[in-house]
Amino acid sequence: MDAAFTAEQDEIRRTLREILGKRCGPDEVKAAVRTAAGHDRELWQQLARELGLPGIAVAEEYGGVGCGPADLALACEETGRALLPSPLLATAALCVPLVTALGTGAQRSALLPPLATGGLTAALAVSGPALATALALTGEDASGQWSGGGRAGGVQARADAAGGGWRLYGEAVQVLDGHSAGLLLVAAHTGGFARSRTLLFLVREDAPGLVRTRQAVLDETRPQARIELRDVPAELLGDEGADVLGALAATGRTASAVLAAEAVGAAGRALARTVEYVRQREQFGRAIGSFQAVKHRLADLYVQVQAARSAAYYAAWDPDQGGLALAQALEALRVTAGEAIQLHGGIGFTWEHDAHLYFKRAAADELLFGPVHRLRAHAADRAGLFADPAAAAPQPQRPASAAPTPTPPPAQEKVAV
Repeated sequence: MDAAFTAEQDEIRRTLREILGKRCGPDEVKAAVRTAAGHDRELWQQLARELGLPGIAVAEEYGGVGCGPADLALACEETGRALLPSPLLATAALCVPLVTALGTGAQRSALLPPLATGGLTAALAVSGPALATALALTGEDASGQWSGGGRAGGVQARADAAGGGWRLYGEAVQVLDGHSAGLLLVAAHTGGFARSRTLLFLVREDAPGLVRTRQAVLDETRPQARIELRDVPAELLGDEGADVLGALAATGRTASAVLAAEAVGAAGRALARTVEYVRQREQFGRAIGSFQAVKHRLADLYVQVQAARSAAYYAAWDPDQGGLALAQALEALRVTAGEAIQLHGGIGFTWEHDAHLYFKRAAADELLFGPVHRLRAHAADRAGLFADPAAAAPQPQRPASAAPTPTPPPAQEKVAV
């Protein structure tokens, strides 16, 4: 494997960093998240028009750039540096792979071109706070119980009595960019207990009975919504025999690599801003960055961020390693953001300071996609790190004619009199 970036990838990084450096400073980020959409629509269209960012991993036959997950991860590292509020993650990393994997030919032809050009945004809606479980990031759920399991709660689907189509009812929370997406991919349970299964459905933003409410969240750069479905008409994505859980797990592996790169970008930028600050801030007549204790803390952060970056780059080429890379990146972002607040001193503890943007992103990402210890535990289970080798080893077969080995009598216990 050649992990070196190509000239095209370096150009994507350079151009994207230049655009975001001009249009996505901390003040612009704070202004964008307070709009109705939760992001700067004009900047989103510029990124789509000049770089093809929403369609970077969409095949060329559908109007995309035709790159792979590694290119999307590289781009998200730059958006993470700027904490760009945009529908990129929800649309390109979560919904596009599902439409590509499960959609019929007609659905792919109808949906992927507008998704690739940024004219249409999409969001993945799963019931309850179960996004990490649905994407198989923190555990496997072969039965799909997170989608409702036929019980009260979750999202339920039933075939339209009039024939042709489906009706959905229920609710989903923590839907990334769900309040502004033009298309919703809703995971719903159907079939009752006899034919219990989870399917994905397409719901348009103007569907009757659909109620979307933007929620107050810790990290405003990741807007979330509550989706209520009141007998909403929906279109089945693909067919009823589709392996929805497998497609969600595959999407989760790719998304974890993208999220790891994004978190590394944020951690690297938080560290760079902290280094710049300690070079300027003076205490006792000298810059605080010249004190040995501060140097040691920054050196430890640098090592942790670089290690997380290496893991994220490796996962970009091998998404099966995405879970471990995401755990390492989220931990690096959390530690770096916390140290940034500490090293900024009294000003860093003010809630309005820019350092808290990174701290909020670290906390919110771990709540959505973690926690770190569960990401690591699941990755270890998948790799079989803690499997009992004795249990896995084949037992010697005894010939059928062989006499059973006699069991020795139990030892007599000696009793003192």
